[in-house]
Parts: sequence; C-alpha cells; structure tokens
Amino acid sequence: MVSANKEMVVYCFDTLLAHYNSTEAPSPAFDQAQHPLFVTWKKVVNGGDPRLRGCIGTLEARSLINGLKDYALTSALRDRRFPPIQANELPLLECTVSLLTDYEAANHYLDWEIEKHGIIIEFSDPVYNTRRSATYLPEVAANEGWTKTEAIDSLIRKAGYNGPITDELRMQIQLTRYQSTLFTMHYSEYVSYVKERRGEAPILSAKSPNY
Repeated sequence: MVSANKEMVVYCFDTLLAHYNSTEAPSPAFDQAQHPLFVTWKKVVNGGDPRLRGCIGTLEARSLINGLKDYALTSALRDRRFPPIQANELPLLECTVSLLTDYEAANHYLDWEIEKHGIIIEFSDPVYNTRRSATYLPEVAANEGWTKTEAIDSLIRKAGYNGPITDELRMQIQLTRYQSTLFTMHYSEYVSYVKERRGEAPILSAKSPNY
C-alpha cells in the first residue's frame, strides 16, 4: 500500500507555486500509483490554529501524479466555500495530502469510529426526491469536537439538504467508512526542504497574479 509522504506534499506546493509563476512544476520525487486522494490547504495566522482554505479530492482512484497536480490547484483555487488562495498567502499555508484506503460498507449511520474512519454518506432527499452524498476525512470530526451524530448532521447539510434532519432520515443513510494515511507540511518546511534538496529556495515571482 502506498502511504502519503513528504514528497507528495512538496509536489503540491511546487504545483501551486508554479501556477503563480506561470511555470511548470519540477517532476515529482515519488512513484506513480493509483489512489483515491484529497488535498487540503489551511492557513496559519498569528500562531493560531490552522484555518481551512480549501479541501477537494476524489473518492475514486486516480494516478497520484496527475491527481495531486489537479487537486492541489482545484482545492486552492476552486473550492466554492472559499475565495481563491492568493499568491501572497503562500508563506502562511500548510498542506495535507490524504490517501484513502480500506473502504467498508457500514451497518448503520453510527457504525464508525471518530479519528479512525472517514465517512461517505448517501441518502435520498425527501423534499426533492434526489440522491445526495458527501464525505468527511477521518480527522474532521475530531478536529471539530463533534459527536458521531453531530458529524452526520453536518455532513447531511454539506450534501446540500436543507430540510429537517430526523431520526428517520438518519436511519436511511447508506454509510461507507474508510481510513487514510496523511502527511502535513507548512510552507516554511517546504522552503527548507527545497533549499536542502535543490540548493536554492523556491522563489515567488514578483509578477505572480493574485488569484
């Protein structure tokens, strides 16, 4: 099994920096493989807790090189919950790569463990008679301090359902649980890594667009 590692996060930073500089990112220093994956960007301000700035990925297996390149940019620039990350935010960012593993069908909506499992829910919207789905990575519920039910209810809202959340609705949820490996790195650690491995620090062009 492939695990998330430092080189994968470095490639995400390389990709975002290359976007701002209108250049190509250096070739990644990890082997090609197929995996479901997510890229998460957070912003650290004044030494406080990191705040989410973007998180998008795929529950289907993608090639790691193309997948990380695509989702590093998509999560940074096109997460509809947030404005696009600006080039001048780079020094405040931390990046996490998550590779998803061990998909299992759960017996009911509470059949999972906080911190251990990520969850995918699917259910039928009783108002619009459409199928809805959404996911949270394994660390989300613990980071938010949620109970299992609070996490489920938040995920129902994330899926786009705005009606009343009842026990009947929760009971009809089809839940898939999964696990993940992840690696997190702050921009300052990325700079140190690049200096050590490539002999010079990464440079943000003065002409970099702010988008």
